[in-house]
Amino acid sequence: MKIFRSQLRQELTVMARNGEQLLLLVVIPIMLLVFFAQTDFLPTSSESKIDFLMPGILGLAVMSTAMASLGIATGFERSYGVLKRLGTTPLGTRRLILAKVVAICVIEIAQLVLLIFVGQLLGWNPSRINLVQILVTLLIGTSCFAGIGLTLAGRLRAEINLAAQNGLYLALLLLGGIFVSNDELPTTLGNVAQVLPSSLFSSLLRNSFTSNQIATTDLIALCVWALSACALAVISFKWSD
Repeated sequence: MKIFRSQLRQELTVMARNGEQLLLLVVIPIMLLVFFAQTDFLPTSSESKIDFLMPGILGLAVMSTAMASLGIATGFERSYGVLKRLGTTPLGTRRLILAKVVAICVIEIAQLVLLIFVGQLLGWNPSRINLVQILVTLLIGTSCFAGIGLTLAGRLRAEINLAAQNGLYLALLLLGGIFVSNDELPTTLGNVAQVLPSSLFSSLLRNSFTSNQIATTDLIALCVWALSACALAVISFKWSD
């Protein structure tokens, strides 16, 4: 247990000292939330911009942590041989993976608390809160994006992985229903966007704050994405180049 706590502390310390990761995990989501909540750029007919925007930003924060941050960091650790060496120490592979998973959860909790606080300052006041659906959605979404991030990190060289993670992150952000509703997109593009994990994730989160009914179809689709991504990561991951 002591070895695990030491590794967890190391994972959190590395994240805290990395300026690029802090920018991705904390600064960018908050800046986007404040900027779009205070402007008229959002093409949405929602009565309140913040009600439409907030669930999407929460989803963006999870995607930033579970996919981009974890995937990029793991890719460089793999390229430098860090993962291979740690796997042969008393820490072991299982505790190494567990430490990374717990570190992600800690960062996500801090992100969500901070974003909800900023959202409250901006006037966000959800009419309903389906706590069970929120927690289930966050768990499935985190698994899905972590699986995608680790799949890329486990197969690509560090520099290529960095470009791929950032490119995929940008694509999922733009087509994830975060800033622009899928209904506002061209028909073909909107149909594609509806089945992307970021769009399903933000839609489920948005529904969690407006209705007590679970969007079963979207939840099943996100589960398929999560299971497929995690299975692919397990099958294809290589601990060294």
